[in-house]
Amino acid sequence: MDVTTSAANAPWLVVGLGNPGPEYAMNRHNVGFMVVDLLADRTGGKFKRAGKAQAQVVEGRIGPPGPSGRRVILAKPMSYMNLSGGPVNALRDFYKVPPANIVAVHDELDIDYGTLRLKLGGGDNGHNGLKSMTKAMGADYHRVRFGIGRPPGRMQVADFVLKDFSPAERKELDYFVDRAADAVECLVLDGLERAQSSYNS
Repeated sequence: MDVTTSAANAPWLVVGLGNPGPEYAMNRHNVGFMVVDLLADRTGGKFKRAGKAQAQVVEGRIGPPGPSGRRVILAKPMSYMNLSGGPVNALRDFYKVPPANIVAVHDELDIDYGTLRLKLGGGDNGHNGLKSMTKAMGADYHRVRFGIGRPPGRMQVADFVLKDFSPAERKELDYFVDRAADAVECLVLDGLERAQSSYNS
């Protein structure tokens, strides 16, 4: 079996980046968790501990029944953001997922709130979750970047990302999370170019 066929038949690993624990649940830094939570709801799955990997996973399918649907593993590392690479790498090895079938969903400071950007590979732009993933397995994975904007005034970046979305932001948050989940599904089912043309804004 050639590499292309193997990748086409392999499952996808969609990783939401965030920090575990209720105190972080509504933080800007946890929007990746929010998106994979919604994707799990759509598949009807419930998160469970993933064997020896320090993560919670849902195994399911997205898309229509049959060969055009795709098997996906939705994952939330439970290691805290700056150690995400270890759990993701363990899941990649366990499920035999090629790098091109890995998607990281994460917050992005340099994009306006609610704006999406999808890409393959690239740098980490100072994001500790991406930095850890890239160190563990290289940079050749997909990213769904969810804009959170820059901190106001003199607020430190670390303080900003670890604060909850503001009341004004929360009014639109469900819509933006829903759109990001749609973008992930489009990426998995139709490829990066189609997803970029539909969701990059």
